[in-house]
Amino acid sequence: MVGSAPVRASVVVVNWNAGTALLECLASLEAEGTGVRETILVDNASGDGSLAAARARAPWARVIETGANLGFAQGANRGAAAASGDVLVFLNPDACVLPGAVGALAQALLAVPAAGVAGGGLVDPRGRWQPAAARFGPVRHLLLDTTLGRLASRRRRRPYAVDWVYGTFMAVRRDLFLQLHGFDPAYFCYGEDMDLCHRAARLGARTICVPAARAIHGGSPSARRRFGDGREAAVVQGELRFYARRGRPAELLVFRALAAAKFGSKAALAAVLGRATTAATYGRVVRACLAPLPA
Repeated sequence: MVGSAPVRASVVVVNWNAGTALLECLASLEAEGTGVRETILVDNASGDGSLAAARARAPWARVIETGANLGFAQGANRGAAAASGDVLVFLNPDACVLPGAVGALAQALLAVPAAGVAGGGLVDPRGRWQPAAARFGPVRHLLLDTTLGRLASRRRRRPYAVDWVYGTFMAVRRDLFLQLHGFDPAYFCYGEDMDLCHRAARLGARTICVPAARAIHGGSPSARRRFGDGREAAVVQGELRFYARRGRPAELLVFRALAAAKFGSKAALAAVLGRATTAATYGRVVRACLAPLPA
């Protein structure tokens, strides 16, 4: 059990052209106060002025400039290597933690037996629930990680076991992160969180979701700037890479087929309803499901 002393955590934020969202993220960490030992801002060669603005707004944050857009996994690894906390907390630059969230997430991680990874609860800027965890396995993920399949998760208030949590607001025990050699750099963006939780589980470490440790998740400005209307397709490509790297060809084939059918149906329905933009978005996802993985 964890003692009464608050757990100190190092927070790593990886930025690439997040704009003003980054300033709001840093402001929320400054307001967090207890529970945060240090904040490390890793900048992947932003060109929108967000780094200069962050230096002025948060001089207390330690800045690491990578000199290139390395993606999330490599950027997060750079930040983790410079961190000193026993708990490493990864926070998206478009996410703002609510008061006490970092401390609550770190405390829960160390209080739950055998837990190695913990994800916080997510809400959108209007306070509406967002998913923060998902299941392994193509069939379970694609058929159960849906609005209906997540109804029970919406009502949870206490920490509970999950397969994997989103890297939007994720805490990892430092010793486990080192044992895993961090995030797999083969993932540029999307899929690295699922992969880390899967490798942690193979070592016997549990992953939990902590709904009470909440963060407000915004509109993903960095991802939308890089991927545009292809962001959802990029998410699926990350999941495809996960199944490909597991070395189970049958799972990869099942994911491709089932995802193509699922999002193809959504594209067709959107087209019938006259929602051309939505139909085009899902169409890109279908093409991603059927295309070879990019290098």
